[in-house]
Amino acid sequence: MTALLNEELDDVDLGIIRLLQHDSRLSYNKIAAKLGISAGTAYNRVKSLEDRGILKSYTVLVDHLKLGYNMMAIVLIQAEGTHLVEVEKEIAKMANVISVYDITGDYDIAVIVRFKDRMGLNAFVKRLLSMSYVKRTVTNVVLNVVKEDFRINFR
Repeated sequence: MTALLNEELDDVDLGIIRLLQHDSRLSYNKIAAKLGISAGTAYNRVKSLEDRGILKSYTVLVDHLKLGYNMMAIVLIQAEGTHLVEVEKEIAKMANVISVYDITGDYDIAVIVRFKDRMGLNAFVKRLLSMSYVKRTVTNVVLNVVKEDFRINFR
């Protein structure tokens, strides 16, 4: 299905995505001017991208460090297979959880979390270990973020 969606995207759609990834506050007039299309076309294309679920939401990137969230960790979790989705959904609802990934390998789930201090991380890990169907966790504290960017670089 992903390949089909990509085939349906033309240069205008990809241009809109590029622009909005860089600045999601751009007006339809500015998008139109940058892409050489009318504001009405820009509006219709953006709405189409939203309706198709390609543009899922608009958000602000926050500097977590400036807000005091100095501790980031990657937590790997082994869960009982038949309850994997249930465990993932429960973790996704928890505060401080940035991302939840269903992964392959020795562990089933990778969770990215941010906390203000190690006490918050400690309480989070203990809460995970007390959950039904969680068998084991491994916690890796992030020492330095080299790159963190969820935008796709279309070429």
